Amino acid sequence: MSNLDLVIRGGEVVTASDRAHADVAVRNGKIVAVGIDLPRGKEEIDATGLLVMPGGIDSHVHLDQPSGDGAIMADGFETGTRSAIVGGNTTVIPFALQARGSSLRDAVAEYHAKADGQSYCDYGFHMILTDPTPSVLGQELPALVAKGYTSVKVFMTYDDMVLNDRELLEVFDAAGECGALVMVHCEGYDAIRYMTEKLEKADKIAPYYHAVSRPESVEREAAHRAISHAELTGVPIMIVHVSGREAMEQIRWARNRGLKIMGETCTQYISLTADDLKGLNMDDSGSKYVCSPPPRDPESWAAIWSGIQTGVFQTFSSDHCPFYFEGEYGKTSPKARTGFRWVPNGIPGVAVRMPLLWSEGVEKGRISANEFVALTSSNHARIYGLGNKGSIAPGYDADITLWDHKRKVTITQSLMEHGSDYTPWEGVEVTGWPAMTILRGRVVMRDGEVLETKAMGAFLPRELSSEARRMHGGPVAA
Repeated sequence: MSNLDLVIRGGEVVTASDRAHADVAVRNGKIVAVGIDLPRGKEEIDATGLLVMPGGIDSHVHLDQPSGDGAIMADGFETGTRSAIVGGNTTVIPFALQARGSSLRDAVAEYHAKADGQSYCDYGFHMILTDPTPSVLGQELPALVAKGYTSVKVFMTYDDMVLNDRELLEVFDAAGECGALVMVHCEGYDAIRYMTEKLEKADKIAPYYHAVSRPESVEREAAHRAISHAELTGVPIMIVHVSGREAMEQIRWARNRGLKIMGETCTQYISLTADDLKGLNMDDSGSKYVCSPPPRDPESWAAIWSGIQTGVFQTFSSDHCPFYFEGEYGKTSPKARTGFRWVPNGIPGVAVRMPLLWSEGVEKGRISANEFVALTSSNHARIYGLGNKGSIAPGYDADITLWDHKRKVTITQSLMEHGSDYTPWEGVEVTGWPAMTILRGRVVMRDGEVLETKAMGAFLPRELSSEARRMHGGPVAA
C-alpha cells in the first residue's frame, strides 16, 4: 500500500517563482514530492485543466472584533473562516484588540477563547495596541512576541484607538527592540474630525460624505508621518490598506531611499469607487460601501495597479471587516441613518479577494500568475513569519488551492458563506474561481461546498517577520 496520503495529478503547479505541469504528493499534512509519475496515493485528485497553487493567506481580516457605538460584527471565527475557505484561503490572520485600560495579554487570551474550535482554516493573531503603557511595552509586548504573536497594529485615527505621535514613536521603538513588525492604519485623526464636523454643519450626512471626510490628503499626510517615525526609530513598518496614488507614492519615495517600508492594498481599491457610496440618490444603500480609507476613483485604481506592478505593494488583502446592512446593529440602524459618522465602518470581502485580483490582474494582463501567488499567499507567509506556508514544495504544509482559471462566475451573496447579509460586489462577473481548497492535505471545500468541520483550523505561532530578521541580523527565510 502506498505511503502517500494524497496525490494531485494532471494540474499545472504555480508558485511565486515557477510554473510547470507536475503532480503533488502529500503525506501527514505535508508536501513530500512535486514531480511526474509519482506513486499512487491513498486518495487521488484529478486536477487536469486546473492550476495548483498555494492556499491563499489573507493577513488582514477582522473577526468577532468589538465595535463602538453599538454595532456588532457580522462574522465570528466560524462564519468568517468558512467564507475564507470558500474563497480559496487556507490561512487568515485576524486581530486581537486591546481595549484601553486593559491588558494586551488578556486581549490575546480573549481572542483565543473566541477562536478555539471555531475555525475552518488555520489562523494567527496580530495584536492591536491602543494603550501603550510602560508595562505593556516593556513586559507584555516582548513576552507575546516571543510566543509567536510577532506583529502589532496601531491606528492614527478613531476615537477609541488613535495614538499620538509620542505614543507611536514609543510603540515603534518597543517593537524594534523585540523584533515585532508594526502595521499602521494611516489617516489623520484631527483632519478627519475637522472635515466631519464641517460636513455635518452643512447637513451633508449621507453615506457618500464618509468618503469626502477622508480625502487622500489625510491618508498621504499620515503615511508620511508614519514613515518619518519609522525612519527615526529605524524599524520596519507595513502601511496597510493603501487606497490611491498619494499614499502609494509616499511608500515608493521611502523605499527608494532605502527605508524599511512595506505596503498593502486591498480588493476595494481596484474595484469600488466613492460613487458607490452615493447609493441611489444618496440613499442609505451607499452605506454598504463605507470603509476606511474609502474607495476612490478609477484613476486611483490605475495608481494602485502601478504600485502592484512596481513592487510598492507586497501584499494584497481583503481587510474583511463585516457588518450587517439591515437590522438594529447594521449599516441602516436608526443611529446610522442620522449621519455617516455612525455607519459601521467596514465591508466583507475575504471570499472575493482572490477571484477579483485574478480577474482584474492576471486575466487582464496586468500581473502574471506567479505575481498573483506572491500577492495572495507567498509574500504574506514570508513577511508575517509563516515559514511552512505559501509555496508548493517538499516540506511545506499541504495548503493548496485548485484554481479554475477559465471559470466565469457572477458574484452573489449566496456564494459568500459569510455572516453579513450582503456583498458589495453583488452582480460583478469574474473570471477565475477556486474549485477546491485543501488544508494540510484534507479537502475542506469542493465546488463551493464546505466539507470539513469548523474545528479543522489550527492556531499558528509565527516567527519574526522577514524584515525584522533583516534588521536584527538573523536568518531570513527564502
